Amino acid sequence: MRVPMTTGRFGEPMRRVEDVRLTTGKGRYVDDLKLNGMVHAAFVRSPHAHAKILLVDPSDAVNMPGVLTVLTGDDMRQDALGPLICGWALTNKDGTPQRMGYHPALAHEVVRYVGDAVAIVIAETRNQADDAAEMVLVEYEDLPVLASMDQAMSPDAAQLHPEAPGNIAFDWEIGDRNATDAAFAAAAHVARLSLRNNRLVPNAMEPRACIAIYDRADEQYTLYLTSQCPHIIRTLMTAVIGFGSEHKFRVISPDVGGGFGSKAFNYPEEVAVTWAAKKLGIPVKWTCSRSEAFLTDAHGRDHRTHVELALDANNMFLGLRVSTSANMGAYLSTFATLVPTYMSAMLLSGQYVIPAIYCEVKGVYTNTTPVDAYRGAGRPEASFALERIIEIAARELNADRVEIRRKNFIRSFPYQTPVIVEYDVGDFDACLDMALNMSNYAEFPSRKAEAAARGKLRGIGVVTYIEAAGSGPSGLLSKLGGNSGMWESAEVRVNPTGSVDVLSGTHSHGQSHATTFAQLVATRFGIHTDQIRIVQGDTDKVQAGVGTFGSRSGPVGMTAIDRACAKVIEKGKQIAAYVLDVPYDTVDFSEGLFTAPATNRTIPFAELAYHAHAASAFPTDIIEPGLQAHCFFDPPNFSFPAGTYICEVEVDPETGVTSIVDFVAADDFGAIANPMVVHGQVHGGLAQGIGQALMENAQYDLETGQLLTGSFMDYCMPRADDLPFFKVDTIATLTTTNDLGMKGCGEAGAIGAPPAVINALLDAIGKRHIEMPATPQRVWEALNAADQ
Repeated sequence: MRVPMTTGRFGEPMRRVEDVRLTTGKGRYVDDLKLNGMVHAAFVRSPHAHAKILLVDPSDAVNMPGVLTVLTGDDMRQDALGPLICGWALTNKDGTPQRMGYHPALAHEVVRYVGDAVAIVIAETRNQADDAAEMVLVEYEDLPVLASMDQAMSPDAAQLHPEAPGNIAFDWEIGDRNATDAAFAAAAHVARLSLRNNRLVPNAMEPRACIAIYDRADEQYTLYLTSQCPHIIRTLMTAVIGFGSEHKFRVISPDVGGGFGSKAFNYPEEVAVTWAAKKLGIPVKWTCSRSEAFLTDAHGRDHRTHVELALDANNMFLGLRVSTSANMGAYLSTFATLVPTYMSAMLLSGQYVIPAIYCEVKGVYTNTTPVDAYRGAGRPEASFALERIIEIAARELNADRVEIRRKNFIRSFPYQTPVIVEYDVGDFDACLDMALNMSNYAEFPSRKAEAAARGKLRGIGVVTYIEAAGSGPSGLLSKLGGNSGMWESAEVRVNPTGSVDVLSGTHSHGQSHATTFAQLVATRFGIHTDQIRIVQGDTDKVQAGVGTFGSRSGPVGMTAIDRACAKVIEKGKQIAAYVLDVPYDTVDFSEGLFTAPATNRTIPFAELAYHAHAASAFPTDIIEPGLQAHCFFDPPNFSFPAGTYICEVEVDPETGVTSIVDFVAADDFGAIANPMVVHGQVHGGLAQGIGQALMENAQYDLETGQLLTGSFMDYCMPRADDLPFFKVDTIATLTTTNDLGMKGCGEAGAIGAPPAVINALLDAIGKRHIEMPATPQRVWEALNAADQ
């Protein structure tokens, strides 16, 4: 689409204002910063997956050129810093709390995964720090390695954390077991499937980095950090880890080159670097290498699930049973327990009427990298399990895969699911019809025949998805184990000449906030987007915030901005009434003009801003000078983006290579701020979902716990030539959970793509199931195996 360079109001396409800066090398990332006196950190990491630490001897390292100090886990323990925690508190089936293993930023007794940090080296240059880290002598005593959930849950398994008997972090359930059992007892047919949701490595464009400064005069910390949630990090670093009070701890998160969830967490490195900066009294910088990122960035997914679907004689869904084991890795990361439980299980109803649902989840400790939220965070796992079992049921019943979905759609809203959430609005038939038309679904048989004539196997996959976006609501989440509010804040400041500063507690790491937020404010005030500056990512500038994850920046963050704008307009009307000498209730505001219809007089927005600051046209004992407003918005419910995805593939039976020849995404995101940005978000999510379905897989050696896929030589990421030209379109049912009607769009592609690809692939090869990633080898083996 041809897109104007500027202009653009809310809902219109507009080129991203960030792009000129970011594509010409003018971005400002943490690793770009060079501070006076800054030194560099490197970490000594365990080469063992599970071992006792017998000795850490830094004597050879401290005498190397440029080395300032080497600090160990024992040093940190003496300074009494707290451990890292999981901020989500689950309750087990038996009423006991989840079992959180102790997680120091630097290990001082036991290491529990390859990459676990045992010491930090500080030197004048990065190369000196890296060289010295290799010279730190660490003696280990090997302990039994549990690199898989099967190993960790075996009766004779070693104990990874004394706090977690049997290596079970939690044993959780949701739904009505008795009602679900009754539904299955009454079923005419039951479909069953065991599957795995493969482990992923996030691999954002920019690796993690941090710079910590401690000012002894003011007892002030400043932490530059690649973070999606700077305010959350500030709270964790102060209230939990122990770095003083929040007002003495500033987190600045400048440009962030991608996050996908992996930069929302409190990591050991930022704790250790901040601690080292205080001990030395000089700025300390650490930048993660790509190899370190593979080892230490929180991984995603890694669920093993058994799912069963009960149907009546008319192919109506009666009940769903799901049992999942979720690999938590060596420690519970910041949001880890939320992902496989509430954020997955409460979406198991999908777009369908399923009267009874029961789900149980066990979180399992293993000697692997901790696992936490990754794009979609539980929603892709739920969608994959549900859409795969529906496909199995359709095959077993010889039912049409489209019609079995359509006949079970929810059509009456609001709809209370059996797993907590209530959907407010939706039109699932409209998305399905849109996708069928866009994919020319009716003509697929002829395309399949043409492919067969060329010796190719052609298949098509249809899935629907729904997700919970727009986190809060704080009240509900607190009942589910959340330990903090999920509102969002915004402050709108109008300057004397009419330009506007918008301070938001969200944070952009590729979501185009500088563009879309400006479009909203420009629309509300009737000004040009060039007159608006978006300020984010600095806890000293933005008074409060939660951050960006879970597709919340639009539904929650922009609603806070919108309400702050409304407060500004309201005050502007009060001032305009004095300037125009008319009653307040006769003042209107539209398209940048305050008007008094009775007198036909007007004041432009910029002129009103001047009057607000000049404070000479109104009584300041009644109206305060200035023109600004603050808002905290806490949504009453999640929003529920939904859609239908149709994938078409061709498979080469001789090589097992799968080619995606067409991909259609029909989504309902509610109101849309900028269609171009939304399409870009969907494209990115689809690429990640396709990567999971066909290519990406983090694998460990089961004997040693070594990560076998620790580089791009071993871990296959999708490239441009692996992807088709996507066909993307949207409908809009406006959510009732926020003033703008926005549902969120950032995670949809990664949720719907994996089952769409796998369903299409299995349709092509005529098999019942294949595990992700469906690599050419796996496809070839499936084609040449006995019927499944």
